[in-house]
Amino acid sequence: MKIYKIIIFFLGMGIFLSCEDRLNVAPEDSVEIATVFDTRGSINGAVVGIYSKNQSGDLNGNPQLISDFMADDVNFVGSFTSLQEIDQYETLATNTTIDNIWLDGYELIGAANNIIVNLPDVDLLDLSEEEKAQFIGEAKFLRALTYFQLVNLFAQPFQFNGGSNLGVPLVLTPYAPEVAISEFQLERSTVSEVHALIEQDLLDAVSSLPEDNGERAEVGAARGLLARFYLYREDWANAATFADQVISSGEYALVPDFDFYDDNPTSPENIFSVINTPTDGPQDESVPGSDEVYVNFYNAAPGGRGDAPFSQDLLDAFAAEPGDRRFDELSVSATDAGGNDTFFTSKYPDIVNNASDGMVLRMADMYLMRAEANLRGGTAIGDTPLNDVNAVRTRAGLADLATVDLDAILLERRKEFCFEGLRRMDLLRNDRNLRPDGGAASAPGADKVIFPIVDDELTNNPNITQNPGNF
Repeated sequence: MKIYKIIIFFLGMGIFLSCEDRLNVAPEDSVEIATVFDTRGSINGAVVGIYSKNQSGDLNGNPQLISDFMADDVNFVGSFTSLQEIDQYETLATNTTIDNIWLDGYELIGAANNIIVNLPDVDLLDLSEEEKAQFIGEAKFLRALTYFQLVNLFAQPFQFNGGSNLGVPLVLTPYAPEVAISEFQLERSTVSEVHALIEQDLLDAVSSLPEDNGERAEVGAARGLLARFYLYREDWANAATFADQVISSGEYALVPDFDFYDDNPTSPENIFSVINTPTDGPQDESVPGSDEVYVNFYNAAPGGRGDAPFSQDLLDAFAAEPGDRRFDELSVSATDAGGNDTFFTSKYPDIVNNASDGMVLRMADMYLMRAEANLRGGTAIGDTPLNDVNAVRTRAGLADLATVDLDAILLERRKEFCFEGLRRMDLLRNDRNLRPDGGAASAPGADKVIFPIVDDELTNNPNITQNPGNF
């Protein structure tokens, strides 16, 4: 999808300040802005550009990786100082890895805002109202996905204070030459305010996206992300309902094998994934955040860095129930970057091209989210929690459970989604320490289980508040 150049509409990305406190843009960007809405093709190109930004390793790669090794699934043995800070709960506001996540996130949001705000007023003979609504729906889905990621990383979860704690700034204004910089120098909205935008964006996307949209976002992706959103907010009925809608749609399936990890975006297992190809651009393993970071870090040499093997705690979890296909078929023994014999995941196997796809939403998550939501809500929307958990266990080659509780569901989620970036939020939202015997530093609500607001934002935005415990 990286055919089109990303159109940048946000502070700090090719934009500078004038003495009148207005945003100004370089001449080549002015030409792009003037021509974005000239034709259906250029509009589609701008939407594709948002997907291209979503491919960035800073938005899909590093966030999942660092979420994993902040928790208990990964034994990080790498040498990058910025990643060591995160692993040790010592992240500074000057940390380059989180700075890249923040800047790329708001760059994507700016590009999405341009489509969401300006496209409704465009009138072209070759652009139907249905197509226009679909483009806006895709932009809203990607904006919601990005805000969800940012608020999960830079703010304490909903459970911390019922969503009244500070989240991230809600930037909804697209770039225009006449827009004052103050429109972008915003205080952080609360978590619940950010969540309200995410929810509305996804509900709008549900009403405008098609059932089948190829490798781009479709209605099932919006419903699946809504299910996760409601699960994180403990809205059990809505979480179960939207997960059930994806399961019962007939568009996807819990497939019997695990070949959907092997660059197979058309697998019925995949609801939304980040498609990476060998032509997406050069990869630089010396820079944490370059594209296809999954491959670089999760694989051992030759080809990978060998920085992120299984933790001993995760190995023990699999060893407690032998015969699990998710370990037997999706792990390889190798030597890590520290010279230790251990195991690595094989979920991102394309070492030659550095182009394995990143999982965002897939069917097993729908079953396990529906199971958790039904269990905690005392309902059986679509099916029982026991049946949903056993469906996932059957594919893994394990015997059915006779009963199920929250611990069993969270364990199943851990083994199913290890190395996919979900473990950190599963622990935090359930008031569990990120590390076994991790102590106060990795406890829910601790200062460094979330990231500080980045130094670039603090420098350019006098109105923003830093997270506690950061300077």
